[in-house]
Amino acid sequence: MTETGVSRRFFSRRSFTGGVAAAAALAAPALAPTATAASAATPAAAPARTNAAVRTAKAGGEERHLTLYAENLPGGQLGYGLKPGKATVPGPLLEMTEGDTLHIELVNLSDVTLSLHPHGVDYEITSDGTRMSGSTVDPGERYTYTWRTHEPGRRADGTWNPGSAGYWHYHDHVVGTPHGTAGIRKGLYGPLIVRRAGDLLPDKQYTIVFNDMTINNRAADDRYDVTATLGERVEFISITHGEYYHTFHVHGHRWADNRTGLLDGPDDRTPIIDNKITGPADSFGFQVIAGEGVGAGAWMYHCHVQSHSDMGMVGLFLVAKEDGTIPGYDPEDPGHEH
Repeated sequence: MTETGVSRRFFSRRSFTGGVAAAAALAAPALAPTATAASAATPAAAPARTNAAVRTAKAGGEERHLTLYAENLPGGQLGYGLKPGKATVPGPLLEMTEGDTLHIELVNLSDVTLSLHPHGVDYEITSDGTRMSGSTVDPGERYTYTWRTHEPGRRADGTWNPGSAGYWHYHDHVVGTPHGTAGIRKGLYGPLIVRRAGDLLPDKQYTIVFNDMTINNRAADDRYDVTATLGERVEFISITHGEYYHTFHVHGHRWADNRTGLLDGPDDRTPIIDNKITGPADSFGFQVIAGEGVGAGAWMYHCHVQSHSDMGMVGLFLVAKEDGTIPGYDPEDPGHEH
C-alpha cells in the first residue's frame, strides 16, 4: 500500500529493533489534493515496485476549509496540528493545486498570542498574520485566514505570471517579536506545497527543517530518520529557519534544480544536483526513487557545512528491500551515529 500526503516522524535510532519494519511512526497529517491513477509505467532504470502506479495532481479550482490548532508542547515548544492535542513540529503538511482556495481557521489553544503567515500563495492583508494587519489570534480565540492560488498566465502588459506552484511554507509572525522570531524558534512552522495540474504525486513525503542548528527542532541525539522501500517515489520538502545558512545534501540520490526536482525529458538541460545551499526562509523540494541506481541502504542526509554536521545536523534515509532488511545497517552500532 502506498501513502501520499503524509509526513512521518520516526523515533530515534534507539527505537529501531530490526530495520524499517520495527520503526514506530508519529504521523503528521496532511491536506492533499485529490490524486488520479495513470499508467503503471516507471523508468526502465528504476527499481520501482511493479505494482506502483504513477499518480498525478488533478486540476485545481476547489474551495476548501480546515481548522488548525496551535498548542504548547513539552520543553517550551509550540506547534500546529489538525486536531486538539495533535500539534507537531513541523506542523502538518498542507497541499493545494493551482486554482484552489483554502480557508484556515486557526484556533489558539496556547498561552501566547500567535498567527499564521504563508509564503508563495495569494492572500489579502487581513490574512497576512502580522500585528500591523490585525490578523493575530489571542489565547482562547480563533481567526480565519484565506489563501488563494493561481495558474500561470500572461499579464495585461505581456509579461508572464509564473503561477503559484512550488514548495513553500507557513509560520508564526508575532511570538517574541513582530517577526515571530520566538515562534519560529519554538516550532511554529510547517510545509506548504502548491501543485500544478499533472504534477507527479509521491508515495511518501518527509519535511526536513534546518532550524538554527537543529533538524525539526530535535536534539542531536534524537536523530530524524526517514524510511522507504526500494523503488518508492519519495518527496523531500526542505525548509530553513533561524540565523544560519546550511547546505542540504543526500547521499546516493540526486535531483533536478528546478520547481519539481524532475526533468521534463531528454532535452531538459536543468542541472542535476545532490547538494543545495539554503538560507533562512528558503524552501524547496524534490522527488527521488528510493535506491535508484544505488540500491537499498542507510543513506545519510545532512548539512554539508562540516561543523554543522559534526554537531548533529544529520539523519538517515533508510531504504529497505522488499523484505524490510537494510544491507549493512545495525541501529545499535555506534558507527551509525553520524
